[in-house]
Amino acid sequence: MVNSREKLRRISQYTFYLLFLTAPIFDLLRFDLYEGYFVIFGQPWAFGLQSTEFQCIDTATQVRNLLLNFIFPVIILVVVSILVAWKYGRIYCGWLCPHFSVVETINATMLKQLGRVTLWEKRPAEKKEFIAWVLVLSLCILIAFIWSFTLLSYVLPPKGLALDLYHLKLSFGPSLALLVLTSLLTFDFFFARHLFCKYGCSYGMLQSFAWMANSKAMVIGFDKPRANLCQSCDNECDKACPMRLSVRGIKRVKFPCTQCGICLDVCDDVQEKAHKGEIRVINWVSSDEAVTVDRQAASFDIKRLKKSK
Repeated sequence: MVNSREKLRRISQYTFYLLFLTAPIFDLLRFDLYEGYFVIFGQPWAFGLQSTEFQCIDTATQVRNLLLNFIFPVIILVVVSILVAWKYGRIYCGWLCPHFSVVETINATMLKQLGRVTLWEKRPAEKKEFIAWVLVLSLCILIAFIWSFTLLSYVLPPKGLALDLYHLKLSFGPSLALLVLTSLLTFDFFFARHLFCKYGCSYGMLQSFAWMANSKAMVIGFDKPRANLCQSCDNECDKACPMRLSVRGIKRVKFPCTQCGICLDVCDDVQEKAHKGEIRVINWVSSDEAVTVDRQAASFDIKRLKKSK
């Protein structure tokens, strides 16, 4: 059952993903490589330094235009992003990021076709993998190609690029870029999508560092006094995590947590089925409650709890 929070997250993801794919087509945001300026909401934006006017602008005006039209807006955007991450963590990743949407999509496909979401997990004996691998790889190539075309359309005129591709008349440069980008993205989506999110995304890392600096930031907390309720569960929250994290662990092992909340929904389902009337044993906490998560001695060991029963 999908709750209202998850519905809202999905809507925000799909909306932002659609915006990512269509922004250059409708001139909402792109860089015109031929003209040498940005196009934002259909209007050219060259920081007040258009080539036709450049020779007539004095140095002081050039510096002022660059500061007001580019440097200051970028600084404000970075500061706001850091402040949001400082309080809420990688909420952009879990609720908006197009790459994380792809991670979840491929995870779900692999789980359905292969019974696992990464290449490193144990293979279920009953799964016939050849056709499943073909389906998963085909999905990765398709998404990678769409992404590659979209990324190219951010720097080349989208309509001309689409027509050249349709008539198979792409010049050498765009053809090579499309081939290289599709190959790299296919590798990322098929082999390393989790690793890229954890360690390869500079913006994700920036959010994580800002989040780790705030001991009172929002984080998934574990209600240890009610840990006995986990005995009927086979680490379902960890298995459901798209980033493959130890959900009940200390904060530093959740360094790349995207705050997607999937683990919370899984815990709700488990408690509803096994202990009707019980609320989940994990939840988002902040402020002083978050400090206790940050100071936990060690991650929760469900296997040891089961043995001690």
